Amino acid sequence: MIYKVYYQESKQENPRRENTHSLYLEAENKSEAIKKVEENTDFNLEQIEALTGKALEFEQQEESYKLSEF
Repeated sequence: MIYKVYYQESKQENPRRENTHSLYLEAENKSEAIKKVEENTDFNLEQIEALTGKALEFEQQEESYKLSEF
């Protein structure tokens, strides 16, 4: 399954909407997606959402769509 992960680059700063970034990754479930990001980055996770159907198709059409690999 493909997940979209919203994050802040630093855990040291207070989260601000303007500084929110996102990445896409493939994982078996949400717990695995969280584990992958936490083990390989210092990001402050905000939200993780599963992408399926039309939502996934929409995201894949964006220029910024690229699966992250850790």
